[in-house]
Amino acid sequence: MNTTKFFLLLILSFMIITITLGEQKVSDNNVVLLPSKNDPTVSFRIWFKVGSQNDPAGKEGLASITAQMLTDAATEKNSYEQVLEKLYPLAAGYNASSTVEMTVISGRTHKDNLGDYYPLFIDAILRPAFKQEDLERIKSQVLNQLENMLRYASDEELGKAVLYNDVFTGTPYGHITDGTIEAVKSITLDDIRQFYSAYYTKDNFVIGLGGGYDMNLLSNLKKDLGMLPTGTPKAVEKPAPKAINGLNVTIIDKDAPATAISMGFPIDILRGTKDWYALAIATSWLGEHRNSSSHLYQVIREARGLNYGDYAYIENFPNGGRYQLPPQNVCRRSQLFEIWIRPVPNETRHFAMRAALRELKKLVDNGMTQSEFDQTKKFLRNYVLHFGPTTMEKLAYALDDKFYGIKDEGHLNMFRKMMDELTLNDVNTAIKKHWQTSNMQIAVITKDAQSFKDALVNDSPSPITYKTPKPESVLEEDKEIIIFQLKVKAENVKIMPVTDLFVK
Repeated sequence: MNTTKFFLLLILSFMIITITLGEQKVSDNNVVLLPSKNDPTVSFRIWFKVGSQNDPAGKEGLASITAQMLTDAATEKNSYEQVLEKLYPLAAGYNASSTVEMTVISGRTHKDNLGDYYPLFIDAILRPAFKQEDLERIKSQVLNQLENMLRYASDEELGKAVLYNDVFTGTPYGHITDGTIEAVKSITLDDIRQFYSAYYTKDNFVIGLGGGYDMNLLSNLKKDLGMLPTGTPKAVEKPAPKAINGLNVTIIDKDAPATAISMGFPIDILRGTKDWYALAIATSWLGEHRNSSSHLYQVIREARGLNYGDYAYIENFPNGGRYQLPPQNVCRRSQLFEIWIRPVPNETRHFAMRAALRELKKLVDNGMTQSEFDQTKKFLRNYVLHFGPTTMEKLAYALDDKFYGIKDEGHLNMFRKMMDELTLNDVNTAIKKHWQTSNMQIAVITKDAQSFKDALVNDSPSPITYKTPKPESVLEEDKEIIIFQLKVKAENVKIMPVTDLFVK
């Protein structure tokens, strides 16, 4: 054998070994499969274990922008416009969802179009172009969201953002995923490239694949994603939010036509545990998201007509005004118990806050009744069937199961099973153990902030009048709500102008 042939064989052998090792790196432990012969589409969800908790100091928003630079930008082979042109006739697309701890690149296409779709999808992950023009466009969109949309277009989302920032300040969760204005402006292509190299590695993802695919597609995914660089990012410690002493209130002063209120406190409980499902029953009775039969809805909206709805949560529920059902792939290792009071007339803000806290206190002190418990768990046993109707959503829940370490039956099946096993005592014990009303963070978006602070600190009565007659039972209950003691200390109330939010 001559020298040239020898070296060619050596190089070929090295390439084969490299590809084989790349495939081996994607172990079955990092693959979630939901095959369905009856589904004519193929669903992809590639979960990279990175999110805003990994943003470097001074570069808040980098995780989210990097994800967008993969799916909303050019690749090495195609400009952004060419990508859109090629996806259009396929009636398909792909996108990135980057939250606190998860970034998921997802896409769906008809299996007949897979040959044209897959190269575009995999190129977005493996071969992003990282062009300056794309970065400038994406940064402009993010800045518009921070400076205008979040501050002025949705007081509800604004209140929740302020609440989470306050609760998790000083931790990796302590800023919204979009980042801060100064940080976003400072992000460069070098920042993007370094972040991508550090976190988009063959050791840091889970493949989710569902629908009418064949095993060749899975092999190709393993092989292609196995070509990502090696690297295991340093783990981020679980956030340890500071203790909340008393009722701490942040009032965002803006010329708001109505007042949005979000309140809550950290809870050290995650789905997959018995107490979580017990609290899911209590939460649903108190304030099931966008459900008119829940208790807070009945007290604040139905009986008094103060707003559109009032809800409660034991998991993060972003974009609550947009979605009816819980979102997927927004997992967190540290959660809040949260009450969301949708905007009420400014003159009823104090009354509405008192009403919500009074109902929570009654629940903590007295627990649920047997009839409330029976009715709520019956509702949830059926309601949860709507949580994952499509292959794409089932696949998302399967990835969430992997995040939370829920094996075998999975969260949705466990949810229904627990509705048969839990008792009223289980629920009321969990309420006593995990919920309270003395120590809470509250975010309020309203006008005339100083006058509201004065009313809170002085525990001033909050009388209410109605345009239409109310039953005597409501008016009698109002007498208690009007003077319900909140005991807010002056030093626990801070006022911020809306223009100071999310700057740095």
